[in-house]
Amino acid sequence: MSPRFVESGTDNLETGGRKLLFNTFAFFLVFLPISLAAYFLISRRNLRASIVFLLLASTVFYSYWDWHYLPLLVLSIVCNFTVGKKIVANRRLQLASGARAWLIAGLVFNLSLLLFFKYANFIVLNVMHFSGVEFAWKNVELPIGISFFTFTQIAYLVDCFQGKVDETRPESYGLFVTYFPHLIAGPILHHKEMIPQFDAPQTHLFSKGRLTVGMAFFTIGLFKKVVIADGVARFVAPVFDLHHAELTQLEAWAGALSYTFQLYFDFSAYSDMAYGLSYMFGIILPINFFSPYKASSIIDFWRRWHITLSTFLRDYLYIPLGGNRKGRFQRYLNLLITMLLGGLWHGANWTFIVWGGLHGCYLMLNHALRHLLGERGGLLRTVLGLLATWLAVVVAWVVFRANSLEIALNVLEAMWHGTAADSASQAMLGSDRIMPMQACWLWVAGCAAIALLLPNAYQMLGRGALPDLERRCSGPRGGMLFGALLGLALFLLAITETRGVSEFLYFNF
Repeated sequence: MSPRFVESGTDNLETGGRKLLFNTFAFFLVFLPISLAAYFLISRRNLRASIVFLLLASTVFYSYWDWHYLPLLVLSIVCNFTVGKKIVANRRLQLASGARAWLIAGLVFNLSLLLFFKYANFIVLNVMHFSGVEFAWKNVELPIGISFFTFTQIAYLVDCFQGKVDETRPESYGLFVTYFPHLIAGPILHHKEMIPQFDAPQTHLFSKGRLTVGMAFFTIGLFKKVVIADGVARFVAPVFDLHHAELTQLEAWAGALSYTFQLYFDFSAYSDMAYGLSYMFGIILPINFFSPYKASSIIDFWRRWHITLSTFLRDYLYIPLGGNRKGRFQRYLNLLITMLLGGLWHGANWTFIVWGGLHGCYLMLNHALRHLLGERGGLLRTVLGLLATWLAVVVAWVVFRANSLEIALNVLEAMWHGTAADSASQAMLGSDRIMPMQACWLWVAGCAAIALLLPNAYQMLGRGALPDLERRCSGPRGGMLFGALLGLALFLLAITETRGVSEFLYFNF
């Protein structure tokens, strides 16, 4: 507990130990091949039936995690689909007030669900803390994926109101919301990107080349998760969870940078694996992660990190608030409000709010400097921008990772000048007092080299030429490549099963 605020912490997923993670044999050897085979076999006979099957398969995927929240997911889908139809019907009749009333009702419904399940504990605990009145309260469990399927459907209702949606079949809408590659941790989808693909006949034709390309994305992501993200993760907890009150400066920086790369490669891994899985089915997900640590400004960082969330916040919050159309002061205020709410979206904790506030301030400063300096600076500006962006992002990640503001301040203070006793800090600078420091710095250096110097998966595989790659992978060489990728994936999964399966970090948000 912080001395000033009650922290609810990041919600942990309690699913009784049954987790159909992408990085498990249960998913890769059972769920995925059955789903692929049945989907393409059914699509040969009936296009709509294949969509219904994939909807049911996605429902099974969600229920395997925790079937208790399946009724909530179904209720959310039914209510939002019904409200969307009402909005479209009112627009067709040119009843703007009726369409607006239905939109407001839909927004209230979605935000009420999110407020209760994600923020009720946080609100109640802080009310008790500040009022000094304690009363019985049973913690509300966080339904997995609620942030993603709620934001997806909010965007759908707004698009209905803006006339971007004509008609959606119920099975296509249900699949749009529940589609298993995105359901648990994104990306946040838009109907215009997905539903036309569900309804396109060519989407439902099996392609060996498409399967191979999808497997390449999946295997690259699996390597990032199993080898890199999980490898550097062991250096994070000693700093943030065990010894945060007394750290040398090197220890604090080692922990902060380790988490910086753990989160980077963990989220990048999920994004690549989700993209690859969907590609196997012939459905293209929006790119959600594009080398954000190569950004030379915070503005550029948010064009590369969690791209679909950034787009959602821009299109459905920042622009409706007025964007940059009402003067510089209002623009900066809109940026701060948007990022504060973006931080709160990640979880019910003051640390997330402060993290969002930091990025709001970063963006305001970035825009102000651009206004003053224009595009001057060349290479020097790029290098300084990269270094400043890195420093700002690492500091913010410390707040993001800490379980409380107190812990965040402890780590940040240690990063500034160290908080271990003077004699101890001099004697043990760089020693293995809390973790193997030499190994940690080797991991950090390796992660930095990969993140900054190597192309990402989309660049490696030819982002704009994937259809050509599909054709090349349809022949005998493609079969050999698929076999090699399959073998590597099985090897990585065996490593995971041997040392214990770890969740993706964004499953908590």
